[in-house]
Amino acid sequence: MDDETLRERLTALGLSEKEVATYLSVLESGGSKASEIAADTGVSKRYVYSLAEQLADRGLVTVEDHTVPTRVRPRPPEEVIESLAARLDEMEAALEARYDERDREETTFDVIKSRATVLSRLSETVAQASNEITLTLPERYLEEVRPELEAAVDRGVLVLLVVTDTPAEGIDPDTVAGTASVARTTTQPTPIMLTVDQSFGLVSPLDVVSRADSDQQAIGFVQPRLVPVIVGSFLGNYWQMAQELAAADPLPLPETFTNFRQAVHQATLHLREDRPVRMTAPVRPVVAEDDPETISGTVVDTRQGLVRPETNSYPIEHSLVVETADGTVTVGGPGSFLEEYETDEVELHLADEE
Repeated sequence: MDDETLRERLTALGLSEKEVATYLSVLESGGSKASEIAADTGVSKRYVYSLAEQLADRGLVTVEDHTVPTRVRPRPPEEVIESLAARLDEMEAALEARYDERDREETTFDVIKSRATVLSRLSETVAQASNEITLTLPERYLEEVRPELEAAVDRGVLVLLVVTDTPAEGIDPDTVAGTASVARTTTQPTPIMLTVDQSFGLVSPLDVVSRADSDQQAIGFVQPRLVPVIVGSFLGNYWQMAQELAAADPLPLPETFTNFRQAVHQATLHLREDRPVRMTAPVRPVVAEDDPETISGTVVDTRQGLVRPETNSYPIEHSLVVETADGTVTVGGPGSFLEEYETDEVELHLADEE
């Protein structure tokens, strides 16, 4: 078996790339000091100790911390295989139990054929939102869902609204007052697109709601893996081409946000009104394999595309730039890859109220 295949097999058993590199280095040397492993793998000496402990917990190496300097030695291959086999047996039992008892996530697609049903579904779903709504909607149908949008804004939901198919001369900002956290407009006719809480989506051609004899159909779906794709399309396309019409005032702080884009949005609004903001959040490193931690600091900047002027480099980039006691870091929401840390929850408060 060549080295690349061996690395792949070890990774498939749950080892990270750095754990694999450290383990193979120890195997090849027969036993090494942390400094030697660090030089061989490019991993910091401090991190080598952590990796060695993780490998020891897996039964792959022995850490001789009773000697100076500490040495890391490989366990005999037969013992390693025995340890891995025991773990796989444990995993098999756990997988079987979860397979029998798990809640199967089902994708639900509904075909909607009538204008009345589309508008009814919009109203019903917006009324259930707890975190975030994105919506493109022709101006002439805004009144159909106005009460539900206003109620969503009042309960702290982030509502991003694009009012489409507007007159060339534009519309009065009062038309959208209270219906969105941020509202934009475009004269272009677009499909109706709705997402709610990253779990429900609805896409409807305009013909479905504008023509009684339309043979087109709308689709409503519940699919947490698909809805973020629709949100990305909304932010990257429809949101970008529309002009900002109105933005709601910032929410009072302190507040804890489970919708990270809302946290970025609120921090942005407060910073633009010269109100210093501090944050506290349980975070996970995006790239490094350090343990989760809680960080606190002053929000010195945001990278966002929700209100103009935009400060992000990509439509999906929404980040907090935080000055902590250990330096300045960037924090993103779940699934981040542009930032240093990701988090599911952020507490924001005004610095002058500490």
